Amino acid sequence: MACKTKSMRRMALAGIATGALLAPGMALAKTGAAVPSAQACAALAQPGRVAWPDTTTRIVAATWRAAGYAVPLLGQPDAPPVQAALPAHCEIEGLMHERRGVDGQSYAIRFRLRLPAQWNGRFLMQGGGGTNGTVGDAIGQVGVGQPFALGQGYAVLAQDSGHDNATNTDPARGGMVAFAHDPQARADYGGASLRPVTLAAKALVAAYYGRAPRFSYFYGCSKGGQEGMVLAQQEPDLYNGIVAAAPGFALPRAALAEAWNTKALGGVLTAQGQAPTVAALAGSFSVEAGAKVRQAILAACDGLDGASDGIVADGARCTSALVVPQLRQAGLSAAQVDALVAIHDGVRDSAGHQIYPGFGWDGGWFDPGWRIWMMGSADGRVPPLNVVLGAPSRLVLFATPPGTVPPAPDAMLAAQLAFSPDKDAAAIAATAPGWPRSAWADVGAHLPNLDRFRARGGRLIVPHGASDPVFSLNDTLAWWRSLDRHSGGQAAGFARVFPVPGMAHCAGGPATDRFDAFRALVRWVEQGQAPQALQASAGPATPWPGRTRPLCRYPLVAKGKGGAPACVMPKG
Repeated sequence: MACKTKSMRRMALAGIATGALLAPGMALAKTGAAVPSAQACAALAQPGRVAWPDTTTRIVAATWRAAGYAVPLLGQPDAPPVQAALPAHCEIEGLMHERRGVDGQSYAIRFRLRLPAQWNGRFLMQGGGGTNGTVGDAIGQVGVGQPFALGQGYAVLAQDSGHDNATNTDPARGGMVAFAHDPQARADYGGASLRPVTLAAKALVAAYYGRAPRFSYFYGCSKGGQEGMVLAQQEPDLYNGIVAAAPGFALPRAALAEAWNTKALGGVLTAQGQAPTVAALAGSFSVEAGAKVRQAILAACDGLDGASDGIVADGARCTSALVVPQLRQAGLSAAQVDALVAIHDGVRDSAGHQIYPGFGWDGGWFDPGWRIWMMGSADGRVPPLNVVLGAPSRLVLFATPPGTVPPAPDAMLAAQLAFSPDKDAAAIAATAPGWPRSAWADVGAHLPNLDRFRARGGRLIVPHGASDPVFSLNDTLAWWRSLDRHSGGQAAGFARVFPVPGMAHCAGGPATDRFDAFRALVRWVEQGQAPQALQASAGPATPWPGRTRPLCRYPLVAKGKGGAPACVMPKG
């Protein structure tokens, strides 16, 4: 496949060199390529202008955007949506693989590519999130508070992974996971869409600039982190460097943990004599009780790193033996303590076999971002995501064949409370007539083998919040240890995990969650500077706005007082 890719690039470059891809009268740069302009942008949409690796690809729109063009900027913690002013660029909207699914729905892989007038010779793919189904903005958001990659001169790609929330959503079949009723749509969501859309985007880059990118990067968090892991494991020839933050690379198993954790919290309601409803679940721990939990964890473990500063930096040593006595001393009920221990211990079957690792004790527990996933917002306005997202994902997206789930939140809660590890865990590995691949085969990307990625000089950075309430940091660390064993103890030479104490899912929490993993990756790939730590700062909603702290590569731990503790190897 690598040879085919190189051949296609040579074809594209040859076409440009002979003028075959140029509109009449288009200016030429000294390299023989078209000068980036509105005319060159519009010309890309003309038949024969791009040597497509996949002939099903077509451009829907090619639009020149003058400097100052603005798009809504969403997903920034602690701030309302704002407008992001962008540099002059060519915006391409395209699609490929148009087809009719076995479920009667129309599908296609849709993508957006932004090509800046001032190109730095580099290419970035921006990962998706959640169930995808929406084409990303393709401006290159690479971390909270970090400059957009497009503004730095990167050509930026985003896609919808093969289904459209505007047309493929059906409340009667799981809502936004209804696409899972089509085997190819599920496979595209899991990662099958990544290679064809990347090659299409690179063909456009070559057609527009007259040369292929010098370096190619990927940045994603959550589902985007899963996509990064798919690329590193299964498509190692496409990208030089990958940031796979908070990776959902065990998504089907994590969906089991969503049910497990919901059931644990439901046990608190049962012990209190309350009927389990979504509204009641928010009160299984009051805001005051949640604050007691956080204080108990800090009392037990904050000082293990040598500094009592509101951060549990040495999470591996923060054990239940230390925390549980503090929880009981704080006045929590036995049912509440049992629920927290179950969340910490993780999903196990009746024989004690670990199905998905638990969530480590950390100072970010019961922060609003943690609470919303586990039990919903304290004011009841946002239902628990582990219920309203977790139930459809587990019962439809990650079951083979796809099941059904009632659309009402309380019915979803009942489905989560009925979860049985012994019975239900098998669904993620099942196949069925018409479904030759399991959900785990389609979506899982948990292999501890990056030999091909390593051989090509690939580099991988994996930041992950210690208080992530949906994808366990413990799972990511266990994967890295397996990778290190497979690599003969040399995994740190090409793949590094950076735990973020206190941080919730992708961002937020009482944490130093402002850091630039992307530039660290670029320096590692292009200059050989492997990051020992990521310098981070705390946001305005934390207990210590502006605090700075290093995020150490695992297994190193930040120890010492003040703003510059040292990253050292922990004892034992």
